[in-house]
Amino acid sequence: MVRDGRLGVGIIGAGRVGPVIGAALGGAGHAIVGITSGSDDERASAVLPEVPVLDALEVVRRAELVILAVPTDQLASLVAGIAEVGGWQIGQLVLHTDPAHGTDVLRPAAERGAIPLAVHPAITFTGTSIDLRQLQAGFAAVTAPAPVLPIAQALAVEMGCEPIVIAEEDRPAYADAIQAATEFSRSIIGQSTARLREIGVENPGGYLSALVQSTVERALREASDPPPLI
Repeated sequence: MVRDGRLGVGIIGAGRVGPVIGAALGGAGHAIVGITSGSDDERASAVLPEVPVLDALEVVRRAELVILAVPTDQLASLVAGIAEVGGWQIGQLVLHTDPAHGTDVLRPAAERGAIPLAVHPAITFTGTSIDLRQLQAGFAAVTAPAPVLPIAQALAVEMGCEPIVIAEEDRPAYADAIQAATEFSRSIIGQSTARLREIGVENPGGYLSALVQSTVERALREASDPPPLI
């Protein structure tokens, strides 16, 4: 269905994630039919030029696939609010990108006939076209009901990622792992660059770049399964 058909894709959330996901799916041959206004409309328009800016209900009305790329604390209320006004359509694909949730958060949409999908690309988004290259080298956590799991996996592939299935009940643990990796890395680098700056090292971020990248790459190799031979 997804591979052979050209879907009309609507995006709710114009922060760093939504426009990039839209650009990736647009590059895979789908049509981006609209996006909501967000925190940086200028950046979003640079990634998705000429895509109409619409309100959320109009995005849902026009789209066969709705991408929900909003903060965690807004997701449940957004889905329920659209359901309350009869926005979701039977057979419509509804995909969110939040690491902390599976498809249960999409229940109000599913109860009205929509198809719930959860796909979290495991990269740190900048909100620019640079992310499209990162997606090509990344993985995505995929959660969906068994009958439609292949659709979620196919969409992850079309975003550029290798899909990894995460069970609904394992989503909280998955989110904890993602948060630990990102926040700990950022915190440690912040502490190290501050120390170097204090002793007069210019451009401490640049100074640590090769060291940090090589250290992280070694740690990832050592954590790989099976372990590398060298």
